[in-house]
Amino acid sequence: MGERAVSGSVAAISPVQQMLASSTGALLTSIFVTPLDVVKIRLQAQQSPFHQALARQSSSWGGIIRTSKWKCFMYCNGLMDHVYVCQTGTSCTSWYKTPTHFSGTLDAFVKITRHEGFRSLWSGLPPTLMMAVPATVIYFTCYDQLRDFLKYNLGFQGSHIPLVAGGLARLGAVTVISPLELVRTKMQSRQLSYSELRVCIRSAVAQGGLLSLWKGWGPTVLRDVPFSAFYWFNYELMKARLCEHYRMDQANFSISFTAGAVSGAIAAILTLPFDVVKTRRQIQLGEMDALGVASMRTTSTWHIMKSICAEVGYRGLFAGFMPRVIKVAPACAVMISSYEFGKTFFQKMNLDRERLGS
Repeated sequence: MGERAVSGSVAAISPVQQMLASSTGALLTSIFVTPLDVVKIRLQAQQSPFHQALARQSSSWGGIIRTSKWKCFMYCNGLMDHVYVCQTGTSCTSWYKTPTHFSGTLDAFVKITRHEGFRSLWSGLPPTLMMAVPATVIYFTCYDQLRDFLKYNLGFQGSHIPLVAGGLARLGAVTVISPLELVRTKMQSRQLSYSELRVCIRSAVAQGGLLSLWKGWGPTVLRDVPFSAFYWFNYELMKARLCEHYRMDQANFSISFTAGAVSGAIAAILTLPFDVVKTRRQIQLGEMDALGVASMRTTSTWHIMKSICAEVGYRGLFAGFMPRVIKVAPACAVMISSYEFGKTFFQKMNLDRERLGS
């Protein structure tokens, strides 16, 4: 199925080639966005150290500082979220605790590079490469395959196809990766060995059944599936409009980059309340695992939203508005433009093979 053209002027690409294109895009996105998040976390750490149990709950309209029971922080580098636990400052990751004072973002980049080495800007990258790349490969390949199946095999037409294909592809990717995310969270929070982790998983399955491995699946789906549906709907629509405006048959790198950035920003804004809920649940899980506390009764997404509104008002549902948009927009732009570039490369390669073969 792959990437098709009705006119037959563009050679189809195989699912394996789609996987190679998406894995390259995921790798480039991780390399590009990780330094931005490392710097952001380090700047936050010197303002309000997590191991002192103080947290700043901020939004683009103002901030509230209050004593917090959470001692975790989220590391989100554009492709995947990681939970780090800082109990009394002892079990926190070393790159977070480095005592260097920064006066701003640019100063942080310079000082981290000068005093800690260039590689420190990519701290925390290995777990992303181990999990985010496979998840992205599944997601992007499934999207292309589903979109083409709906278009060419079932004969559906219309702008709703990217919306449906994007949502279903993300649902599948989240379902496959969810148990691995739970395992990763446990390993980060308790620093378990693989043998200890195996015992921990067996115990969880024995107590809560096999479905306990998908704990947290609900809020993840509520955030990621609508995000993907909105993203692909806007991306395909904007890409088609830009191609039409510039009278191009196929999107080039700049068109894909622009459409990806704008579509990512729109989707990030629309799904921000669900992201706030998911972050709170992930931090709660990290806290309870680190302290060895039994999981509390699952609280519904709607209940958590009402609690946030009661604590800080409805604006609390949009906390982190600017950081999320600033991070998601370039991450989406780099990912989709790299992916489209990879697909174009394979299309040209396949077309050259067909010409040589004939």
